[in-house]
Amino acid sequence: MAWSGIDKAAKHWRLSVLLFWLATAALFVISRWNHIEWFALGDTDDNLRLAQVRALLAGQDWYDLRQYRLDPPQGADIHWSRLVDLPIAGLMLLLLLFMDGAGAEKVAVAVAPLLPMGVAMASLAIVCRRLISPAAFLLALLLLLSAHSVKGMWMPLRLDHHGWQLAMLGLLLVGITDRRRARGGAVAGVATALSLSIGLEMLIYLAIAGASIALMWVRDQGQARRLSAYGASLAGGCALGYLLFASHANRGPVCDALSPVWLSAMVAAGAVAVLLSRLRVQTWPGRLAVAAVAGAALAGAFAWAWPHCLTRLEGASPELERLWLSRVREARPIYTHSGQVIANGVALPIAGILGYGAMLWRLRRDEAALTRWAVIAAPALVAALLLLWQTRATPAAQFLAIPGATALAWLVLAWTWGIPNRLLRIAATAAAFFLISGAIVQAAVRAIPHPPSDRMKTVNIANAKCPTLAALRPVALQPQGYVLTFVDLGPRLIAVTHHDAVAGPYHRNEAAILDVMRAFRGSAGNARETIMRRGIDYVLICPRLSESTVYRAEAPKGFYVQLSRDQAPGWLERVRLPSDSPYKMWRVVRR
Repeated sequence: MAWSGIDKAAKHWRLSVLLFWLATAALFVISRWNHIEWFALGDTDDNLRLAQVRALLAGQDWYDLRQYRLDPPQGADIHWSRLVDLPIAGLMLLLLLFMDGAGAEKVAVAVAPLLPMGVAMASLAIVCRRLISPAAFLLALLLLLSAHSVKGMWMPLRLDHHGWQLAMLGLLLVGITDRRRARGGAVAGVATALSLSIGLEMLIYLAIAGASIALMWVRDQGQARRLSAYGASLAGGCALGYLLFASHANRGPVCDALSPVWLSAMVAAGAVAVLLSRLRVQTWPGRLAVAAVAGAALAGAFAWAWPHCLTRLEGASPELERLWLSRVREARPIYTHSGQVIANGVALPIAGILGYGAMLWRLRRDEAALTRWAVIAAPALVAALLLLWQTRATPAAQFLAIPGATALAWLVLAWTWGIPNRLLRIAATAAAFFLISGAIVQAAVRAIPHPPSDRMKTVNIANAKCPTLAALRPVALQPQGYVLTFVDLGPRLIAVTHHDAVAGPYHRNEAAILDVMRAFRGSAGNARETIMRRGIDYVLICPRLSESTVYRAEAPKGFYVQLSRDQAPGWLERVRLPSDSPYKMWRVVRR
């Protein structure tokens, strides 16, 4: 009976994926209903994305991505793309036909993140059906729900662009595993171009995939059609993406977005791919030599034309790195975090690597199958290793691990399902799945008592209370003004109040971020100079919020610590807030 149901699902796999996506989407909405109701966009990027969409719908120029409510009057330079704004804005405009603006926003921010999840699910289903078994996609979808960091990118209210970038990684896997070579190359090239048009966070995985397509041609000249289609769609897609989505700021030689820097690199790489595919080199060593020369030429040309992009793409100064970037938690290696974060992050990538290793060994005598597995194992391995550098690689590492983990589960479950004893068979199958998915490891780590310190309890309370609508409502009731507050509070402040803020955590706006850092770390006199120079109306702090702990630790006599102790200078006048407010607010007095 069980196998009959699985076979039926495999036969109607498209419908099965659709129903699984709808069920998962409904589950996510129900689980986050309270957050949706209270408009609890928890991440700075989600709040800023909403502010960007609102500005677009209010008439801001399509190519002007400056956020004028941060760092006014010139506005904050945001390095994003309008591509991700489109589904959110489209949903809002559609929903406005049936409900008021607030309701349309709530529904749009709940539904928009679920769309790339559907793309990603369909992509993984296709890949696992091709490489493992027609029914293996069911395991892949279940394992996907075990990938905590990946799921987080598709939860309602998660408006940031990383969900779409994961979806594009899925399409990339579809392209490089397609047996129809021209179609596969075209899909891979378009997915790469779309991902780059959104942002550069996946650049290393995209580069590995591109190199893999070239190596497939080196191994087999019959892959020329894949390489040619990939090169043409990559070059054409990036050119179109640049024309349609590159902001005014990204028309300059910046390193952190699809600008003339990366456009020229991708067009050149695409042209080289097409040229290589036209060559008739009969031996694989000859093709390898030609590809190596072409790759070296591309790298050399990039280094010669854009030497300023050979270091960190943010282009941050040493001071910004020291005061801010080095403090970003997701920029730290995963082993510096808690045991729970480590278990949640690495369990699935480890299972994926084991699965990839098992399949590469089993298929070592089947060159075609071995190649298909190798080209998706390579970026998965790199993503897993990148966790030792930055925790922000976790979503990609988990997502890219799914095919490998699915293969491992398929092999192990095929064995456990052959156990004669029914109860033992079910128990062994469930245990194997939960072990491979990481659920057992995560549960074991959670079972180890590690109560937070009293200090962390107060920080956690502040982190939970300060961004809420209830906490910010009294702040919003004050006359509109320009507010000096924490960098991480800036996007939330402009999203749910009428106030403007100095800065958000966006690296291009170094002067504004450093003004906030110096103001709260320095003396009251130094803060006053910044406040007067910028024409700031209010100072707002949330004591014990995560960002404030840095100011307290590094500047125990600084402006923030003085304010937290109610030792405000005479040029600040206290704004009355409710007694249970987590905030402290002052109005600047100008005499």
